[in-house]
Amino acid sequence: MLRIDSRRAATSRVGLAVGSMLAAAALAGCGAGQVSQVATQEPAVNGTIGSAGPIALRNVHIQAVETGDALEPGSEVALIFTAANNSPDTSDRLVGVTSDVGTVTVTGNTAVPANGMLSVGTPDGVQLSSVESADAANATVALTKPIRNGLTYNFTFSFDKAGQTTVSVPISAGGAARQEAH
Repeated sequence: MLRIDSRRAATSRVGLAVGSMLAAAALAGCGAGQVSQVATQEPAVNGTIGSAGPIALRNVHIQAVETGDALEPGSEVALIFTAANNSPDTSDRLVGVTSDVGTVTVTGNTAVPANGMLSVGTPDGVQLSSVESADAANATVALTKPIRNGLTYNFTFSFDKAGQTTVSVPISAGGAARQEAH
């Protein structure tokens, strides 16, 4: 009898242990495969992002209104972006920007101070004070190839200390009125 009771007790313990493990797995599995909403959120801006060492590129986009099938060679469009320097003690400088769709010209102060930022161009809807606009950097692209809305184009950003990075840049019409189908 003692033997039967010990088997029954052992079976009960094993059953209880297996049941507990299944319940724990089921409860823990409820969150499996779920993606945190804030882990994958992107900024609500027209441009793209990239980085080169401590330099973070944000809201990089071509600002132009496409009135035909494409923006044709010979057109000049604005390149808009912000470069934030996340280094607490090393300043940097934007040396240049290149692309296979045209010649990029950057004018103005291209320094990126430590823990500071460089804003190039003015996105639609942003008002700069006269002090900010006097020292502002600007970038234009003289197109050598046609570009179209809905596609992205590679631009390589070169910094004195952080090096280079290439980002795929979209076109943004900015605050232009919506075009209707013809």
